[in-house]
Amino acid sequence: MGLSLKLLFSTYIFLIFLKANSDNEEVKQALVTFMEKLAPRNAMWGWNLTSDPCIDKWYGVSCNSDNYSVRSIVLDKSNLIGVLDATSLCLVNNSLQILSLSDNMLHGLISEDIGNCKSLTHLFLNGNEFSCEIPISIAKLSNLKRLRISDNFFTGELPNVARISGLISFLAENNSFTGGIPVFDFSNLDKFNVSNNNLQGPIPNVGGKFNADSFYSNPDLCGKPLSKACAYPPSIAPFPMLCEMKDKKSSGYGLYIYSGYIILGAIVLVFISFKLVRKFKTKEEAAKKETGEETIGGKVSQTFNSNGFKSSIGIRSEYSMTTSESGIYKSSLVVLSSPGLKGLNFEDLLSCPAELVRRGKHGSLYKVMVNNGVLLAVKRIRNWGISKQDFEKKMELLARAKHPHVLSPVAYYFSEQEKLLAYEYLQNGSLFMLLYGPQSGQFFDWGSRLKVAANIAKALAYMHEELHESGIAHGNLKSSNILFDKNMDPGISEYGLVVAESQDQSFVSHDKDVNDRNLIAPDMFKDDVYAFGVILLELLTGKVVKNDGFNLVKWVKSVVSKEWSVEVFDKSLILQDACEQRMIDLLQVALKCINPFPDDRPSIRQVAMMTSSLKEDEQKSISFGS
Repeated sequence: MGLSLKLLFSTYIFLIFLKANSDNEEVKQALVTFMEKLAPRNAMWGWNLTSDPCIDKWYGVSCNSDNYSVRSIVLDKSNLIGVLDATSLCLVNNSLQILSLSDNMLHGLISEDIGNCKSLTHLFLNGNEFSCEIPISIAKLSNLKRLRISDNFFTGELPNVARISGLISFLAENNSFTGGIPVFDFSNLDKFNVSNNNLQGPIPNVGGKFNADSFYSNPDLCGKPLSKACAYPPSIAPFPMLCEMKDKKSSGYGLYIYSGYIILGAIVLVFISFKLVRKFKTKEEAAKKETGEETIGGKVSQTFNSNGFKSSIGIRSEYSMTTSESGIYKSSLVVLSSPGLKGLNFEDLLSCPAELVRRGKHGSLYKVMVNNGVLLAVKRIRNWGISKQDFEKKMELLARAKHPHVLSPVAYYFSEQEKLLAYEYLQNGSLFMLLYGPQSGQFFDWGSRLKVAANIAKALAYMHEELHESGIAHGNLKSSNILFDKNMDPGISEYGLVVAESQDQSFVSHDKDVNDRNLIAPDMFKDDVYAFGVILLELLTGKVVKNDGFNLVKWVKSVVSKEWSVEVFDKSLILQDACEQRMIDLLQVALKCINPFPDDRPSIRQVAMMTSSLKEDEQKSISFGS
């Protein structure tokens, strides 16, 4: 009898082990499937079925103390470019508490299966390219404490998480949410931000806990803490009354009374709306005649005017202007140069047709046509912590340091929360698109690439010398910031905006092998040299730096170390019979620029001399037919 009990117990333990092992395999399979949707297979950081996420410490994975169940997945700033597979992640992984995928390039919609991650307490999806509506099932995450979905392209209404009792942080700024703000329990929240959306209606009572910064740039929001008062008093707002009628068993007589209030409120709203529409109608029609645009609901629809310019809601939709503020705006645009902008003020700029080109982490870029037909590229920058005095000084210095291959600001606007920078619009795209776009470098010959390298190096050297005492480097030099004019001459854009582009980190190394000592007290001028070296590699290889896990610098170094230098060159250059020796010489210049130790890099002046010499040799060889 004792033996039988012992055998039964052993069998029971064995079955538990088998089930646990089976569950573990299922979790591993789900996690690997989840990662495959996020990153290419060569960047999965050890996530595979032959290892264990806890024992073998998969990249970004932390486990509970039992070393068996996954507690958190943190993959911030990991160059991820896929989609979030909530189905694989949540259906079998009930222990996951923290999911953080911030500052990648994830896109698409989030499926309703996210609601199956029942244990989630922290969900950070900010700084990506997610779109469409937030799934309704997110309200099922009853353990959620912190939710960050800011800096995406979400639409629809805000997620219905107001009733999650333990929620202490909700950040949803810089999206395209519409509708009203749910009544959160603001007393529990320590962080809340819904700014820069398209929300409307009265702001719920926040109990003085959050200021206007949490709500700004929603043109149709009203009430405290914003300075814009609501058009109707709360006592006649219809929705609370309807809720009360549902919750209470009132008499038929009471129902008539409530209905009367609702009708009265509707009449008042219609009257006020009519007055507001009449007030702005004249101005809207004038703009419509001037630009040939159609307007819908006071916002410019996406149509083409007589000049073939595609209009959109534009910059105005991102500003919430009250009557008292408009007088300030009219005198606050500073025009630095360009006779075509004389007399242009901030209100005029907001009224111009504008097309959103792209939206980044810290701001948006617009193509804007001013009334006289001049095209501008207007960069809107958010959350740049700089004083007005320092900002104006920097703008004046950049405007004075003129070079034909550098785009200087032609106008700017400053406020505590918003900055606008206007540049001449260059219509032929960027170096990034020339190499990566539909042509894929097919018509970008060796001579043109060498010319771009020499002109950009010379322009950068000039700017470094002019602004060295002021400490203004470019700080964010990359192929997408090299633009081409109508003659295909290159120009450096966004010079000196490093504070806006990387305010949350003092230095971003392009080379993962750089020693930590190089991250201390960085020399941004030397960083520009490194970035220019990367651009040279892009010109030579035809490959561009993308957020897909591919490390161009590492790949070039590995090929060169095996003495296969010719293998790095763009095949189209080889087919054009480009001079191999000059390509190798330019590759050597690039390798000097990307030296992991800043002090060992050449100055940009030396780089400019080397590239100019190669360009001159190329021109001589063409002249002599050799």
